[in-house]
Amino acid sequence: MNVINPSEARDYIPIADHGLIGNLRTAALVSLDGSIESYCVPNFDSPSVFARILDKDKGGHFSISPTVPFTTKQNYLPSSNILQTKRSKPLLPWLVRRVECIRGTLPILMQCAPAFNYARSTHITSIIDDDSVPVEPEEPAQKKALFESDSLALDLRYVAEHTFPGDSGPVPKVELQFLDLSERGHKGLAVQSLITLHEGQCVTFILRTPPTQWKKGPEEEEEETAVKQTAAQKLDLATKGRPAEDPFLTHELVASLLYNTNRYWYEWISRSTYKGSWKEAVHRSALALKLLIYEPTGAVVASPTFSLPEYIGGVRNWDYRASWIRDSSFTLYALIRLGFTEEANSYMEFIFERLRHKNPDGSLQIMYTINGGKDLEEIELDHLDGHKGSKPVRIGNGAANHIQLDIYGELMDCIYLGQKFGKPLAYDDWVLVRELVDFVVAHRSDPDLSIWEVRDGMRHFTYSKVMLWVAIDRGLRLADKRSLPCPNRNKWLEARDELYEEIMHKAWNKEGRYFGQSYEDTDVIDAAVLIMPLVFFMQASDPRFVNTLKQIMKTPDKGGLTSNSLVYRYNTQKSTDGVGGEEGTFCLCTLWCIEALTRAGASDRTLLPKAVTMFEVEELIIHQLDGIDVSPLQDFLMYLNHVGLCTEEISDAGEALGNAVQGFTHVTLISAAYNLSRTLDKHME
Repeated sequence: MNVINPSEARDYIPIADHGLIGNLRTAALVSLDGSIESYCVPNFDSPSVFARILDKDKGGHFSISPTVPFTTKQNYLPSSNILQTKRSKPLLPWLVRRVECIRGTLPILMQCAPAFNYARSTHITSIIDDDSVPVEPEEPAQKKALFESDSLALDLRYVAEHTFPGDSGPVPKVELQFLDLSERGHKGLAVQSLITLHEGQCVTFILRTPPTQWKKGPEEEEEETAVKQTAAQKLDLATKGRPAEDPFLTHELVASLLYNTNRYWYEWISRSTYKGSWKEAVHRSALALKLLIYEPTGAVVASPTFSLPEYIGGVRNWDYRASWIRDSSFTLYALIRLGFTEEANSYMEFIFERLRHKNPDGSLQIMYTINGGKDLEEIELDHLDGHKGSKPVRIGNGAANHIQLDIYGELMDCIYLGQKFGKPLAYDDWVLVRELVDFVVAHRSDPDLSIWEVRDGMRHFTYSKVMLWVAIDRGLRLADKRSLPCPNRNKWLEARDELYEEIMHKAWNKEGRYFGQSYEDTDVIDAAVLIMPLVFFMQASDPRFVNTLKQIMKTPDKGGLTSNSLVYRYNTQKSTDGVGGEEGTFCLCTLWCIEALTRAGASDRTLLPKAVTMFEVEELIIHQLDGIDVSPLQDFLMYLNHVGLCTEEISDAGEALGNAVQGFTHVTLISAAYNLSRTLDKHME
């Protein structure tokens, strides 16, 4: 439980203290104290309407909170992405928030303060009659708030009701009032309502983009005045007489939205084939990943948020609301592992459309918009303060035009798994794949900017070379397993083997006995090389990899990258990347390390307990693994937030950093749990 004292001078809420909701078009962060802190409308990459997480004064928010000191608990409904008591997200493009008094009396304050276009645009606010809420002929019309900017309009409606059996209970009184926040930098009026809820009373608020105006005919007018009928008739009227996107707003409709939304998520996660340990964490990660999928195109965003800092007060603040080939491929790999092949097939259609429209030189862009566009101009929003003063706030991403050759390996691995467990490749698609592998073979000796998107010059990064090997290897596997024609098979074989030998010679630090970050910087340790056994480049038991793994496991003061069982990407003080500033430990790297230890532990039993303690100490006791003192250790699962979500990075103090929710983190959590669970089961046999 968290105790909160309401105050007008509300500060920033920690990044970890948020849940994520979404409708497969966009997503929103909901804070523990009941505020929508980040919300872009109508799509993931649209301008924000609420962004208080990036500017506590003028970023915009939609809060529902008691006016007296209160305790709060936030959780998802089981096997669902409905965030309990705070809101629900229906399949209609509405943001629905429901507050209910379970016992006693509770005064609450609702504030809706949109800040359109990243708090750059002005808007006009009006409180008008709501013709979507049916009332008796003698009753005055219910009111709604309408917010209109130059490019977007939103309206805020509500349904007040009681949960007592029958129709005799009183409903709460809701009165919308204007709220002027111009002193904080807002460019239009907000609205608020102070409501006293008694036991059994509830109010549901609905924020949406109002549909195109329509005129009611005589039949619709007659239906509206006759709405005080039986419950079944009311629900029927909610779907008749008006456009499908603008039904009558009744409490029966709200109840049906909640039920149908919960049923959607439950039926989706029920398709999972996962039977291993940590099922709750794995399924929560899968549900989080599903929220990152833009359903109309099948694109997968890296994160639904933008510009949350990798270090408080630092400059590493990036926009992740685009579809990276790398991140998307890993996401689909994780979902395929759990049996969700439909998402894999949708993404394959998205990516093959990109392959049909490659760049003139045959290359792909490293990321695309959710609609497949290539324009992701990076802009700094100087008027926003940034989370806890972390500037600059950026939208768009300047790395879109980077040369990052590793993406071809991740993509080819995804295509290989997709056709293995999903829809088989058609011949025309295989021709596109062949062209892709031919491009890789031709450019395997080129330098690039690699997975970490450095901004200080291209190098021959070890990670990229490994993934180029993966691209060629998966092409050969596809040709062999499906008996597909491969005119350049011998060239591919020769290139794959040459690349392997090159990595083993040029990336290997003979003195330190570990793989370095790049051919140029073999003295720099980089956690990205942990990928080697995960993509079957080499066995985890190979002495070269084991030595590298042990070097990474050392603390930074001893030349390693691990602190308190969490792993940094690389030493930012030793390896220049053109960005500057500090950062936290990287969740992706921690989970890669756990999986690498797991794979190495299959042959070296002394490493397996380390993998378990890094992931979850309790499991060490359950599986009776010996040889390590667990008392001072903290496991990764402990860093998941109150609803089982994780950010991109974690500070030394355990504070969540970076964009939330980060797809990469939940992808690698699923993979680490899958392999660790399987290995432990074999250990118990």
